[in-house]
Amino acid sequence: MGARVLRLRRIGHRDELRVSHAADVLRSAAEQLAHMETIRRARLRVAERITDLIGDTPVVRLRAFDKDTPGVEIWAKCEFLNPGGSVKDRAGYQMIRDAIRGKQLQPGQEIIDSTSGNTGVAYSLVGGALGYPVTLVMPGNVSWARRKISEAFGTKLIFSDPMEGSDGAIVLCRKIVAEHPGRYFYPDQYSNPSNPLAHYNGTGREIWEQTEGRVTHFVTGIGTTGTVMGTGRRLKEYRQDIEVYAVEPDDALHGLEGLKYMDSSIVPTIYHPEELDGVIAMPTDEAWDVSDRLAKEEGLLVGHSSGASLAGALRIARRLTKDGRAGVVVTLFPDRADRYFEAPVTTQTPAPKS
Repeated sequence: MGARVLRLRRIGHRDELRVSHAADVLRSAAEQLAHMETIRRARLRVAERITDLIGDTPVVRLRAFDKDTPGVEIWAKCEFLNPGGSVKDRAGYQMIRDAIRGKQLQPGQEIIDSTSGNTGVAYSLVGGALGYPVTLVMPGNVSWARRKISEAFGTKLIFSDPMEGSDGAIVLCRKIVAEHPGRYFYPDQYSNPSNPLAHYNGTGREIWEQTEGRVTHFVTGIGTTGTVMGTGRRLKEYRQDIEVYAVEPDDALHGLEGLKYMDSSIVPTIYHPEELDGVIAMPTDEAWDVSDRLAKEEGLLVGHSSGASLAGALRIARRLTKDGRAGVVVTLFPDRADRYFEAPVTTQTPAPKS
């Protein structure tokens, strides 16, 4: 009996050794896979040219905000980490790339479009990378920072009446194109299907993958509307019950640069509100307050359009919490706050008295 017990103990010990060895092998394999994944991700950020770095932006959890919405997570896609500093890099590159492929943009032509700034910076970056000169038509009151950034790429700027806003820039741009046939390629970001396509191909897919399919709501501001339309379409293809909301200023005389109040604007032809689950009217003060909180509580110094988007996401998250529902609400931060900095005031040192 004793010999049999001893033999069983030895067999058991060998089994323990085999299990331990198998565990070590599995652990080693897992570590090797993790290392290979790290290398793969690192190689993804090795680019042949700057345009290869557009997209695949990270998402960040906003815990200072979703602590007040139990059961509901709030995440933001950091589009300010695109190489041109904004979400517009995606649409700008897609429109130019598609035009080259379709031969609408010919060698020697200039790219021209109206913009409040960020798309202009994207055109400037892409034009510089691909060898096309760029002319931008901007409202005269566009921020000093956006002017200087665009000019740094060698871009020519034409200014429309500041009192007419982005619509005035659209009208002037169309007039210039009509007066100079063949000179310009006019992408027309407000009507170009490649604008939302950039977000259908990229932003929507990335959000789905980054949340591991858990996203329940997507909320973002509207200007050209390309971001919300393209992203929303892709997300709803993954799962029809994902809700998509646009955020717009609540008044024509608002202080949310880059966003459009549709009732008093030239409505982009790419905008199809019937595809959305709702539009949230956002007061300027509420958006600015949320922008201030983001800097102080999350370390995110972003533009006021980002504040508007998050304020809209907060409304959705609070409603879910009130109804006792869980959710994963994703919003999008289009750019950084430094895009809105004004020119420094220069002062002259008084001459010394004689």
